[in-house]
Amino acid sequence: MSKVVKIGDTLVGKDQPCFIIAEIGINHNGSVNIAKRLIDVAISSGCDAVKFQKRTVDVVYTQEELATPRPSPFGETNGDLKRGLELKLEDYEEIDDYCKKRGIMWFASCWDKNSVDFIEFFDPPAYKIASASLTDDELLRYTASKGKPLLISTGMSTREEIDHALSITGTDNIVLYHCTSTYPTDSDEANLKAIPEFDAKYDCLIGYSGHERGITPSILAVAFGAVSVERHITLDRTMWGSDHAASLEPAGLHKMIRDIRQIPKLMGNGKKVVYDSEKPIIKKLRKVFSPASLTN
Repeated sequence: MSKVVKIGDTLVGKDQPCFIIAEIGINHNGSVNIAKRLIDVAISSGCDAVKFQKRTVDVVYTQEELATPRPSPFGETNGDLKRGLELKLEDYEEIDDYCKKRGIMWFASCWDKNSVDFIEFFDPPAYKIASASLTDDELLRYTASKGKPLLISTGMSTREEIDHALSITGTDNIVLYHCTSTYPTDSDEANLKAIPEFDAKYDCLIGYSGHERGITPSILAVAFGAVSVERHITLDRTMWGSDHAASLEPAGLHKMIRDIRQIPKLMGNGKKVVYDSEKPIIKKLRKVFSPASLTN
């Protein structure tokens, strides 16, 4: 039997429907109302889960970084921006309640141990390891200690770094995501052939976390064997914020999921047959073969 990972009540694996994650991330722009609207978009499009990002700002960033000038709707420094984008406990309580009522899973990528503890309060079905955190051994160990499935992105990482991360987490209960960490990702850096390469090398499930414009690479990723796809979503790509330009608007998300769900049918079983639907066409258009015709 193929390896599977259970996320909530959903099985993720090669013989299962593609597990699709709508990455809300920080595209809520600090607003619970926007977060709820994005959850609604994910549900109406047929996503399996939504994901957020959680940071303890003063732990993840140095004071020098936080003091760097960076004008935003929240203030004049990078610290003002980072703090403005962090949702509070009561915000996540509201989101947790909303997701439960709407019947969709949610979890987060946690960038530090305090954030893991914060999200663990809500008993998430899984944790995401962001590409930026793949080399943080302490965070990998701590997140893995919670006993939940780990979804690990591999953007800006070497094979050696990926191997080292998996030596810490193991390969059970892991989905490893091929990823390129540029927003948006150019076509010549999508490198989708890495998906079957990963599948051959690693004893875990392989997914795809995309930051490209459009939907074609994400659809092809599933045809190449990705069992899960994660894409950032937004209400409008022109909204203020760093991740919106590499995100899918509602119509794009709907189209991507529609096409991904068609892939198992389109791939078929590989055996060449004449379908019943073709037989009337044979009768109408094809000349009947006769051995006698070879001698004429």
